[in-house]
Amino acid sequence: MLPALSTKTPVTLENVEAAARRLKGVITKTPLMQNLGLSRSYDATILLKREDLQVVRSYKIRGAYNKIATLAATVPARQIVCASAGNHAQGVAYACQLLGLRGDIFMPAQTPAQKVDKVRLFGKDLVDIHLTGRTFDDCYGAAQAFCDARGGTFVHPFDDLAIVEGQATVGLEILKAVHNQPIDFCFVPIGGGGLAAGLASVFRQLSPHTRLVGVQPLGAPSMHDAIRAGRRQALSRLDTFVDGAAVKCPGELTFGICRALLDEVHLVPEGQVCEDLLKMYNEEGLVLEPAGTLAISALHAYADQIRGKTVVCVVSGSNNDITRMEDIKERAQRHQGLKHYFMVTFNQAPGALRRFVNRVLAEGDDIIQFQYIKKNNKEKGPVFIGVEVKNPHDVDGIKARMREEGFGFEYLNGQQDLLSLLV
Repeated sequence: MLPALSTKTPVTLENVEAAARRLKGVITKTPLMQNLGLSRSYDATILLKREDLQVVRSYKIRGAYNKIATLAATVPARQIVCASAGNHAQGVAYACQLLGLRGDIFMPAQTPAQKVDKVRLFGKDLVDIHLTGRTFDDCYGAAQAFCDARGGTFVHPFDDLAIVEGQATVGLEILKAVHNQPIDFCFVPIGGGGLAAGLASVFRQLSPHTRLVGVQPLGAPSMHDAIRAGRRQALSRLDTFVDGAAVKCPGELTFGICRALLDEVHLVPEGQVCEDLLKMYNEEGLVLEPAGTLAISALHAYADQIRGKTVVCVVSGSNNDITRMEDIKERAQRHQGLKHYFMVTFNQAPGALRRFVNRVLAEGDDIIQFQYIKKNNKEKGPVFIGVEVKNPHDVDGIKARMREEGFGFEYLNGQQDLLSLLV
């Protein structure tokens, strides 16, 4: 665990209150709702701050509008420019529409179509969308170059004091909603750190006893790694699956605040996020995006600590593309230990497949993937095989029987880059 280093922050309650007044009539004052299912599962009072119910279906409108609305009178005549994986883009687009400003919005080329369409909807004819690069950091560079060339005003998605103060209104609303009742834990998702920095600043001043836990995906641990190292550093590899939280390097401002104020940053495997996303949809009727599920997914690791406590999870957004659901289900089943993938060496002789099915697979095991191309003049050939099992430990028997039967194999479940090409 990482102890809080200080309580100093440039985010003042006066400025957060001013941001809240500025946002009145623009944002939805989202509810803080007890979730009975989660409360029962963890024997705790689990409260969800439902930022998925914002007009743009994420908290990002708070910071975007607060920043753009506070620009000097001479600045708004210039073009607004931003880079975003999706949710900040929607916030900026909606702010441009409300304030009558033109905007250029840069998004990664692989941004889900649902998010791109929403940006067009909120920006109407005032924004132009540029799809470029693979990650947020790629389109960030393109947006900066565009801004420098055209003289636009860049609205950063997280590393800006006005942005952080806008996001901090989430924390203010939470504490006002509980009417001075103590909150023991608050879990907040982290991408670049704007929301966590703002919320932590408010909590440390108004509810200093609350344990503040930032949550990042295991494949995008930028804030987690920076705090541990004591300095910001860009990740050498980035899993962009949890796209709303996939940032290579945290902001300078947000890193300083999060390092000082958060008690710890917890990492959640992407498969766990997928499992919980599906569970919240199937059992609670909540449609969440992967980043919006992070805080809920962290509860598993804290089950013993939160028992009997009052816990807040910030549900940060619900901009999920329905076409991703099969991929989400696939990752969830791998995380649960129900789907397993192998590269198996087969003898290129009649009966090899029959021997594999009869002697390696047990009753209830099901082949879900099988790719094999016969290679002439070779005694052996590789076969890609996917197997679905009834119980997670069943895979141990499959591995043991492959060894007994002389099938060489490589287990692929941990190789996400390769599986993304094959599955």
